Amino acid sequence: MSDSSSRAAAIKSDPRLQAYFDGEDERRAATRAMFDQAAGGYDQAERITALGSGAWYRRDVLRRNGLSKGMTLLDVAAGTGLVAAEGQRLIGPEGRLLALDPSPGMLAELRKKLDVETIEAYAESIPLPDNHVDFVSMGYALRHVGDLDLAFGEYHRVLCPGGRACIMEISRPQSRLGRLALRAYIGGVVPFLARLTRSQADVKLLWEYYGDTIELAIEPERILDAMRRAGFVDVECSVTFGVFREYLGRKA
Repeated sequence: MSDSSSRAAAIKSDPRLQAYFDGEDERRAATRAMFDQAAGGYDQAERITALGSGAWYRRDVLRRNGLSKGMTLLDVAAGTGLVAAEGQRLIGPEGRLLALDPSPGMLAELRKKLDVETIEAYAESIPLPDNHVDFVSMGYALRHVGDLDLAFGEYHRVLCPGGRACIMEISRPQSRLGRLALRAYIGGVVPFLARLTRSQADVKLLWEYYGDTIELAIEPERILDAMRRAGFVDVECSVTFGVFREYLGRKA
């Protein structure tokens, strides 16, 4: 079963996702609407919940994995620019930053903070030429992608030879204790913190959706296999605190 068909099967079979949409077509429309509506309060909510992915962590991940001055960076699923902002600091004025996201609301918030080229599009269909960027980043959005093979194929296509992809994601811990802790955080702490932003009701809905998608995150080995199928070499995954993962690959 391909990743796209297995994702569709998960949507049909899991009642948590059926509460938001029914099928792949509805998934795109529903998630785009959620992100558009939550855009204005997204940064505040992210600061409250954090999930361990502060600015220092995002910048350190990009730096450790090869992003440096003068590079052309494509940040996919850029949202309000939390990863893009750290990438821009690393590439400096000599570099070029492209921010891609399907949500016009999120991109509008991003442009308030960063002077950046924005692209309204999905990861599975990137409107850029072949061999165009030096580095592709994605921060905590892979679980919202409908087809891993298409997305990774596009990442590989737009990268220049030798370019790298760095995907930050949250996944279920392997240990029983870790899974219990994450479940408690998702089921208790996140809803409580979301209520603190009750003036942004649409942010609360998005955070509830985040919790459900983390519970249903794709297994790491399937992600690595999809990167290899796309043509990436030196594919690897590192993990911090048993939850925060970095999926890495290089275009030969």
